[in-house]
Amino acid sequence: MTLEVEHLSVADLVRDVSFEVGAGERVGLIGESGSGKSLTALSVLGLLPDELRATGSVRLDGQELLTASERELSRLRGNEMAMVFQEPMTALNPAMRIGRQVTEPFRAHRPPGRPAAELLDAVGLPGTARAYPHQLSGGQRQRVVLAMALANDPSLLICDEPTTALDVTVQAQILSLIKTSLSAESSLLFITHDLAVVASVCDRVLVMHEGEIVEHGSTRDVLTSPQHSYTRRLLAASDLEATR
Repeated sequence: MTLEVEHLSVADLVRDVSFEVGAGERVGLIGESGSGKSLTALSVLGLLPDELRATGSVRLDGQELLTASERELSRLRGNEMAMVFQEPMTALNPAMRIGRQVTEPFRAHRPPGRPAAELLDAVGLPGTARAYPHQLSGGQRQRVVLAMALANDPSLLICDEPTTALDVTVQAQILSLIKTSLSAESSLLFITHDLAVVASVCDRVLVMHEGEIVEHGSTRDVLTSPQHSYTRRLLAASDLEATR
């Protein structure tokens, strides 16, 4: 399933953004905080704040999303597309046990689905189905959110800075889970400011600066021979610079 974004604009925050994520592609969207990355992702999912409106075109396998009804978007979220946010506690109900939350996508989209224990085992969390979110570490909660996102084997997974708040070891574990859990046909849009993460996960990269895509290409080409001055500044400030 292909995601096509054409001339997407959101107020003055995202301007004339166009890109494509093909079936099975792993694409990184990089840039500093405030560059418009998250607003781009929220536009795709139809989750922009009420005061903001997206214009242009966002199509998933040819279906226009910007003009889709909330009912249709709700059907697509979790069924065909899913998102992993930076802070898992915002995606988890503190009063609901983990097992019930993990199977919620099945109840909403296509019951009865896989058992919670099976989904939690797949992300390395056996025996946690009866736990509450506050009883888990940050890395464990992010695994739960990932299990929820992958529950219905979405065609498109969007990850918005999913490892930013985690230590290096846990970050590596989450990235490995994302890479190994996605089916070969599923597409990934991975949003981050961390170039090392992009280098380990993505085949292709889009560089965003002040609401615009300023550079794009294969991850190898962009990170080894950046053409735009902003990309060069990002690279100079990253740990990758030391290894070039």
